[in-house]
Amino acid sequence: MLTPRRIEIFKAIVDEYIRTAEPVGSKTLQQKYKLPYSSATIRNDMQVLEEMGYLEKTHTSSGRVPSTLGYKFYCENMLNDSSLDKKMEVAIRNAFEASNMNMEEAIQASCNILSEMTNLTTGAIGPDSSEQRLQHIKIFPVDARNAVCVFITDTGHTETRSFHFDDVVSLKDIESCTEILNSKLHGVKISELVEHMEQLKPEFASQVQRHDMLFTAFVQAFIKFASENVYFSGKDRMLYQPEFEDIDKLKELMRMLDDSTVWRDIGNQERAVAVTTNRGAELTWLNDVAIIRSTFRVNEHDSGQLMVVGPSRMNYDRIVAMINYAAQMIEKMYFSIGGEENE
Repeated sequence: MLTPRRIEIFKAIVDEYIRTAEPVGSKTLQQKYKLPYSSATIRNDMQVLEEMGYLEKTHTSSGRVPSTLGYKFYCENMLNDSSLDKKMEVAIRNAFEASNMNMEEAIQASCNILSEMTNLTTGAIGPDSSEQRLQHIKIFPVDARNAVCVFITDTGHTETRSFHFDDVVSLKDIESCTEILNSKLHGVKISELVEHMEQLKPEFASQVQRHDMLFTAFVQAFIKFASENVYFSGKDRMLYQPEFEDIDKLKELMRMLDDSTVWRDIGNQERAVAVTTNRGAELTWLNDVAIIRSTFRVNEHDSGQLMVVGPSRMNYDRIVAMINYAAQMIEKMYFSIGGEENE
C-alpha cells in the first residue's frame, strides 16, 4: 500500500537519484532530506516499494534506484507545475525572435538549443506528409553541380532538399525537369510519387539530357519526403551519461537514433511504457531510455513533435517545462490557417 510516508520516501529517492546517478540508501535520506523516521522504518518502506515494483536494488550497493514503473508513477503524480526558469525562457524566445528563420530552420534551432540546455540528445518529428498531395516544385540552381529543391504540398507544408550531382547539369535540363514534374505530378499523394515517377521515365529520357542523374535525385528525394522526417541534435551527448557507459546500451540507442521509422510510433513499441503528463507532454520509457515529447501544430491538418531523449534518470520537471515552451513558440510563430501565418 502506498501510504503518505512511503510516497514521501519514494519521491526523495527519485529526486536524489536524478541529481547524483548513485543508488540511494536510508542514511542519505535521513541526513540529506531530514526525514523524521528511523533507518529501520525507511529500509522497511524501501523494501515494500521494491516489492511493489517502484524501486530496484542494484548489485553494487545496498541503495535503491527507481524502476521504469517508478518513473511512470513519479511523472504521473509528482511533477511540479512550476513555470520555466526565466533565463531559459528568454534564451529560447530570443532564438526565435532574433532571426528570420523558416519553420524547418526554427525546428532544428529548437533542437540545438534544447540539446545545449539539457546536455541530452534532442530531436524533432516533422508532419506526416505521406497522405498530403504535391502542389508545386521549385528548383534553385546553386552551381553546375548543386541545387536546392523545395516541395510544396496542398496543406502548405514545405520540404527542402539539397541535390549534389556527380557531373555538370545545365540550367535548361533543370527547367525542363521542373516543367515535367509540375505538369505530371500535381495533386499526386506524396506516398505515390515514386510510383508515378517510373511512368515518367520515357518523357525524361526524351526531353532532359542528363535525365539519369535528375531522375535518380528526385526518386531519392521523394522517398525521403514520404518517410524521413526526423531530425536529431546532440547524439554525442549520450556518451557523457553514466547510464550509457555500457557499450551494448549505447549501441542499441545509436541504432534507435539512426532508424527514423522508430520515432513516430515510439509509444506503441513493444515493451514501451508511456504516460501523458498533466502539462500535455508525452513520456515514454523504452530499453532504459526516456523520451519526452511535446506536440506543436503546423497548420489545421498537420503537427510535429519536439523530443528530448536521454536516460530514465533525467530532470523531468525542468525538461517538460522547456520542451513545452519551445513547442509553443514554434506553434505561435509558424502555425498557419488557410496558408496564412498568424501574426
